[in-house]
Amino acid sequence: MNPTKPRLFDQISQAMHLKQYSIHTKISYLKWIKQFILFHNKRHPQYMDVPEIETYLNYLVTDKNVAPATQSVAFNAIMFLYKHVIEKGLTGSVQALRVQQKKQLPVVLTRDEVTQIIDNLTDVYKLIVQLIYGCGMRLSEVLSLRVKDIDFDNHHIIVRDRNGDQDRITMLPKKLEEPLRNQLNYAKALHDKDLAEGFGNVYLPYALEKQYFNANKEWIWQYVLPSHKLSKDPRSGKTRRNHVHKSMPHSHIKKATRTAGIDKKVSSHTFRHSFATHLFEDGYDIHTIQELLGHKDISTTMIYTRILNKSGIVICSPIDSL
Repeated sequence: MNPTKPRLFDQISQAMHLKQYSIHTKISYLKWIKQFILFHNKRHPQYMDVPEIETYLNYLVTDKNVAPATQSVAFNAIMFLYKHVIEKGLTGSVQALRVQQKKQLPVVLTRDEVTQIIDNLTDVYKLIVQLIYGCGMRLSEVLSLRVKDIDFDNHHIIVRDRNGDQDRITMLPKKLEEPLRNQLNYAKALHDKDLAEGFGNVYLPYALEKQYFNANKEWIWQYVLPSHKLSKDPRSGKTRRNHVHKSMPHSHIKKATRTAGIDKKVSSHTFRHSFATHLFEDGYDIHTIQELLGHKDISTTMIYTRILNKSGIVICSPIDSL
């Protein structure tokens, strides 16, 4: 007797796990696939094709007025379903209405504005912004840093790709070495306390927890920026200490910007934009900046510059000149 075939959403979750997708991508894809199926009165995707996909994507544009990025995520989720789960070749290409993304120049701060905002931040939130601006990292990349990713001897940070693709290396500014060491001392004391109380295990990516026994309790795998409290991990149900929640820095950045009297719409990503722009102003070449930012397509990096490329320059973080 053949074993019972897993339910559709269990198959989707397993497929994304094998592809090493982040938990945020998993949650998003599952949500959009569920909405797609509900929109078509719970019909199984096996019995739907291009017309049903186009109808749903058109509905998102004409009725729901979704943002371009939102429609793209919904499209990618449905394509993942058919390519990696249903494994059904569609009868043609999807020609739905696509929301056109408006090309807007990013908000960029001057160096003085960066200094003013950072000076109005405190504690871990100051370090988070310093790492984004000083290293060109995304907020999610800063928050998910592990102890083993910080290399003080070689003055660099390894930025792990959350979807299991290509990792990259960025500089570790001299100005941030002492604050990082202080933060690690705090995190180590917290980890030792957790271990003493029977906790201290952290989520490990790519099934490493099953491959390496007790690795999840080792210091090198702990988050550099741990949360101040323990919580239940939705992936396993275990009580663990996750990293600082992604929502926390935003309110602190907003308050610091207001206190500094800066009339710009500033987010965590604004400091990444400013990192790239200030490097261009200092004469660094576009390919170097592309690599530091982790852009797969150089056209993404092109938005920051009209400056002639220069090469062969030793990289120095802009935060070290503040």
